[in-house]
Amino acid sequence: MRSRREELGWSQEKVGVLIGIDESSSRARISRYELGTHEPPVKTARQIADALGVPLAYLYCEEDEVAQLLFVLWTLTPSLRHRSVSLWLNQLA
Repeated sequence: MRSRREELGWSQEKVGVLIGIDESSSRARISRYELGTHEPPVKTARQIADALGVPLAYLYCEEDEVAQLLFVLWTLTPSLRHRSVSLWLNQLA
């Protein structure tokens, strides 16, 4: 989440407020989610993903490169996504 939020130039507070967390506690809550101190409920994670414009799975990637790849795939049209995945899978076989 941190890398996409930083790409957008958004503060933790802004993300929190966008998903409906009170401004006074939004920075602390988003910080705890980013650090892994607390796990947001799926509903909250989905709201964060929607606010950041990323797929929900992006928030659960442990490596930035995997998150970036997932984001790129997600931004493709369905037909291009299908062709890309098929091509990659064929090359792995």
